Amino acid sequence: MANSIIAKVVSLRLVPVAVLTQPSRTTTTKHYNPKYKKMRAQKYMKFELPDFSENAQDMSQEKMRQKMKERGLIPPRPWMERAFYISATGGTFEPYVPPEGDGKASLVSTSRAKQAVQHLEKKSKSMMAIRKIKSFEEDFDSKEFVEQAQKIYIKAHKSLIDNDKHTLRQYVTEKAYPEFRHNSYGKTTRWEFLESLEPPRIVHARCTDVVSKENIFGQVTVRFHTKQRLSVYDRFGRLIHGSEILAKDVLEYVVFEKHLSNLYGTWRVHDKIIPDWAPPKEPSKLTRTREAKAPVETAVVEKEESKNTPAVADK
Repeated sequence: MANSIIAKVVSLRLVPVAVLTQPSRTTTTKHYNPKYKKMRAQKYMKFELPDFSENAQDMSQEKMRQKMKERGLIPPRPWMERAFYISATGGTFEPYVPPEGDGKASLVSTSRAKQAVQHLEKKSKSMMAIRKIKSFEEDFDSKEFVEQAQKIYIKAHKSLIDNDKHTLRQYVTEKAYPEFRHNSYGKTTRWEFLESLEPPRIVHARCTDVVSKENIFGQVTVRFHTKQRLSVYDRFGRLIHGSEILAKDVLEYVVFEKHLSNLYGTWRVHDKIIPDWAPPKEPSKLTRTREAKAPVETAVVEKEESKNTPAVADK
């Protein structure tokens, strides 16, 4: 009995391990659920692959055209076409010329009187442009637009201070966006709109077509005379411009533009007109000027050379 048990144990040691273990499926080609097997097989489409070894230069034009028709390809064109969308113009057409000394000078001055007469002559063009705008925008009203323009102006500056690039693009055109963002990196800006010293008004309006006569843009210049507070700090927290306490009177001529032909076009800040008579910008408080040194007067000593005495060699 003991000998038979020992013989069985020895025989089990000689059997390979693969036979002792339970059989298990290792292939992953079959789905675990055989249901809808035929439908799953129909999802794969068989199509002919192109022959990449064939040379297109050796084929005739008719053969090449036949091959492209079989594959559903469009023949190449000798020119390149790229679709582009013009959402804003590149500048201000017929910019408004502000009267000299606006907001400060009196109406009695001769230069101011001449500019007032010229403004009356150009007013007819502005009225025609506003009539053109009303043909695209029936609800356009000058008084309501002025209030809307002031809100757009305030929201554009607030989004710039908050560094909200996506909101800024909604209130600023593609031409004005880099001008808004210029020289604002690495700085902290605090801006506050206090009040309007004079109600804003439309001083200029123009319409023009771009590329085609149906693609029309409208520009309206609004005069703002407001009181604002501005302070700019550099990346180290030093005040470089303005003040958080003092408020200043600001006179601005802001150009608003809209793509009139676009059904979903909106009015946005496009440009700012700076007159020639405007005072220069104040330099930053960190700017220093080097004092010019007075020229040092040097006395010129004239040497009297005796032409009659010959040169004597050193002994």
